[in-house]
Amino acid sequence: EVQLVESGGGLVQAGGSLRLSCATSGFTFDDYAIGWFRQAPGKEREGVSCISSSDGSTYYSDSVKGRFTISSDNAKNTVYLQMNSLKPEDTAVYYCAAEHRHLVVDPRRAADFGSWGQGTQVTVSS
Repeated sequence: EVQLVESGGGLVQAGGSLRLSCATSGFTFDDYAIGWFRQAPGKEREGVSCISSSDGSTYYSDSVKGRFTISSDNAKNTVYLQMNSLKPEDTAVYYCAAEHRHLVVDPRRAADFGSWGQGTQVTVSS
């Protein structure tokens, strides 16, 4: 059974940093792409970043490029999202998602990912 557990969310002032973690189990980590998505109230779920642990290739949305860094620890089957220079508009519930890397056509698209964590709230105050 695929399991994804996010942690690391919280309340931070604008300009601050947080590191989210996504601990995974139930699948061969190297075969999967892991994505981070976020959803603010009243908005659609947005693809923020994605990593393919087999080759380390990454994707970032324009809204976070240069501020967020995705990484993976293959020994721990865990993916991290380091978020720096946070802005109030980064406030959202952040989800990690997993799918076999050959099935992910567009890392921005939530429908390309079949397994999801429960989410962790990130709130950035101005």
